[in-house]
Amino acid sequence: MGRVGVSVFCHIDTDGILTPLSIKWKDGRVWDIERVLHTCRRPDFSFAGIRYTVLIGGVEKYLYLDDTCWYVNTPA
Repeated sequence: MGRVGVSVFCHIDTDGILTPLSIKWKDGRVWDIERVLHTCRRPDFSFAGIRYTVLIGGVEKYLYLDDTCWYVNTPA
């Protein structure tokens, strides 16, 4: 899998909880995140950030926040 950097539009509430709302690829395509299904810190040892399980177009996808950078994994 390849790691692809993306831009993410987020909402941060008064408690500091960050919720991703949409993903924008470098080519300008934008996908709305229908729902955040799960959030976990460091689910494995491949990175040290946060993994969001999100619903996009009715399909579960993983979105990663590693320090200040957002990315998704794509098939190689």
